[in-house]
Amino acid sequence: MASDYYGILGVSRGASDQEIKRAYRKLARELHPDVNPDAEDRFKEVTTAYEVLSDPEKRRIVDAGGDPLGGPSGGFGGDPFGAGGLGDIFQTFFGGGGGGFGGGRGPRGRVRPGEPALVGVKLDLEEIAAGARKEITVDTAILCDTCHGAGTRDNSKPVTCATCKGAGEIQAVQRSFLGQVMTVRECPECRGVGETIPDPCLKCGGDGRVRSRRTMTVKIPAGVQDGMRVRLASQGEVGPGGGPAGDLYVEISEKADDVFVRDGDDLHCTVRVPMVDAALGTEITVDTVLGGTATVAVDAGTQPGTVVRVRGQGLPHLNSGVRGDLHAHLEVVVPKKLDGHQSELLGKLREAFGEDVELVTAKSKAAENGGLFSKLRNAFAGR
Repeated sequence: MASDYYGILGVSRGASDQEIKRAYRKLARELHPDVNPDAEDRFKEVTTAYEVLSDPEKRRIVDAGGDPLGGPSGGFGGDPFGAGGLGDIFQTFFGGGGGGFGGGRGPRGRVRPGEPALVGVKLDLEEIAAGARKEITVDTAILCDTCHGAGTRDNSKPVTCATCKGAGEIQAVQRSFLGQVMTVRECPECRGVGETIPDPCLKCGGDGRVRSRRTMTVKIPAGVQDGMRVRLASQGEVGPGGGPAGDLYVEISEKADDVFVRDGDDLHCTVRVPMVDAALGTEITVDTVLGGTATVAVDAGTQPGTVVRVRGQGLPHLNSGVRGDLHAHLEVVVPKKLDGHQSELLGKLREAFGEDVELVTAKSKAAENGGLFSKLRNAFAGR
């Protein structure tokens, strides 16, 4: 059967992209080698499952019953005469050994490509706006510097496996009500390689690689978003036998900012404006995420809740010179305490305006808002 990638992440087949992402990030935090050294194989399995299900084309193959990584498949997709397919069925009932449907698969190479690795990095809004160079710690398999991937000690060489005679698999014949049935399984001595190492390297034990913790610097481009990944080619796990390394993915985690709220490339902030300035109009200078300043123009008669857009003062679009906008939400501040002189001045201002308190009716509010109030009232009333 094909690998159950949904089951590995613990989500249903109808799970959304966000549900799959949340499930993966939860498991990755629990199983990462830095946190749980004994869960390395499980961490790799979870990472592989997420890589498959986060790719729309690969997920389509999985949903059709196949395996996009070329593994065994019991449904559509995959090799029908490969492992677990019709080839194995023919071989089981009619025997094998050389050609036709029942031909053996043969030994697999001892040198194989490595798996991808994943590490997370947290960025604040200033680093996202300007781009950053971050030092990260990576715990992966690297090439053994003693045997250089050969897995052997000194000048010794691998030898043909005595159990499978180099085939990488073992055949067994059993009698059943159907007659003689031949089964084929991986050789337990050489694990399907067809060779054994009688004198393995003392440092890596014949694997050709060792685990190592290293630090490296990664360049994060400006404008990245939470959940995005930066790919570092060939910086992941070195493969068995010293095979080529997989890729390293650096996943971005965005820290919440104390002042700004992000919406894509745009930024939103709240600016408190004194009542008098809102009435007379003014200009307010605010700090930006890049360390500069921006001018927010407050028009005379500005009302609470007004939003002023300052173009080009947001975040840069990824791999582009275009920048988003800054949206300043104006909050008009009414003083709670006044001294005698201030009260006297405001009293004179009130007399000058000569306005009375007015109870706003739904009809007049609808006229002011072009029918918006009526629409909202009708919506709440279920009409």
